[in-house]
Amino acid sequence: MTQKQLMISRMTISELNLAVDWAATEGWNPGYYDAESFFQTDPQGFFMGYLNDEPIGSISAVAYDSSFGFIGLYIVKPSFRGQGWGLKLWQAAIEYLGTRNIGLDGVIAQQENYQKSGFKLAHRHIRYQGLGFGVVPDDLIPLSTVPWEEILAYDSQHFPVPRPVFLKHWIQQPEIIAFGVKHQGKLSGYGVLRVCRQGYKIGPLFADDVGFAELLLQGLMAKVPDATVFLDVPDTNLEGINLAEKYRMKPVFETARMYTLTPPTLPLNRVFGVTTLELG
Repeated sequence: MTQKQLMISRMTISELNLAVDWAATEGWNPGYYDAESFFQTDPQGFFMGYLNDEPIGSISAVAYDSSFGFIGLYIVKPSFRGQGWGLKLWQAAIEYLGTRNIGLDGVIAQQENYQKSGFKLAHRHIRYQGLGFGVVPDDLIPLSTVPWEEILAYDSQHFPVPRPVFLKHWIQQPEIIAFGVKHQGKLSGYGVLRVCRQGYKIGPLFADDVGFAELLLQGLMAKVPDATVFLDVPDTNLEGINLAEKYRMKPVFETARMYTLTPPTLPLNRVFGVTTLELG
């Protein structure tokens, strides 16, 4: 009997949409328009595994620059699990990212497996779920009125490396809601809300302090009254956790943020909501 061979190829945008559909089936609740932003960031960084021309597994390995990459969308269809196909996809992703510091947000059950591959726990992200309500505070401004260079500079303070390609596509998604807040003429926080398979997700939610974060959270939740809203908060940001709970949000899910090298030095006390568990 001939041994089956897994054929691994780089995804097209349509294949990436299929992988995002698989993520929805897994309960990860991706955004409706995530695939385009993901793909444009690094079109070479998405891999699909095929058996006899059937797509059976996916992984993303996005290289933001020569020093930092991020792994996500690591999925093998249930009927093909436990046969080693996932490991082959994993190896392709790791090989592509090479010597970069690699980050991922892994489900807790897989944390030990990632440690065996050299990943070390940095912190956890806790997903909170609530309902939109309230009114938009007067202090907020549409993010579209903030100069692009100012948005990018602010975002770069809260992410391991500048991510201009990703960010430009992310904040220009269809149906996006995005606010900024300024203090003494400078951007002091911004937040983005996008439509997902179930409800809406807020991410990122970056702010200089909890007061600005609260204004942004109020504004974003007010735009989707009575709709389900999700927010992924670093467990080290106790003010962020308290803020989510203040707005009657409940923890529903948890992931482990891990890196292969030293965790980037980030102001996690100003990260009140991570951008996306798939790309960091």
